[in-house]
Amino acid sequence: MTSVRFEQGLKKLSEIDGEAGHKVIDSLQDICPDLARYTIEYPFADIYSRPGLDLKSREIATVAALTALGNCQPQLKVHLQAALNVGCSADEIKEVILQMSVYAGFPAALNAMFAFKEVLQERGLV
Repeated sequence: MTSVRFEQGLKKLSEIDGEAGHKVIDSLQDICPDLARYTIEYPFADIYSRPGLDLKSREIATVAALTALGNCQPQLKVHLQAALNVGCSADEIKEVILQMSVYAGFPAALNAMFAFKEVLQERGLV
């Protein structure tokens, strides 16, 4: 039985990440379905659904954070896709990644830019 919170999170996940988000959730089902559920309920029902920031702003912050972490390429690629899905332009995303070169360093920015290039290639935009 699913909760209202789960359903709200699933709806928000679909809105932001589309198929890519569902692939992540599906890939967890055989090893840790609880983590799949937590990933839907906390980030998407509790955080992404809050008022105060629009989805574009939330994705810009997420791309910046994942870029700065420097070791989250799979998650970064999902959120680069999501940023495009919610209205960020490719140029805006490039600027966010460039901005992170100042605070996270060139290796992190280079890794993120190469991940973004892959995302753009997957979408046929490069």
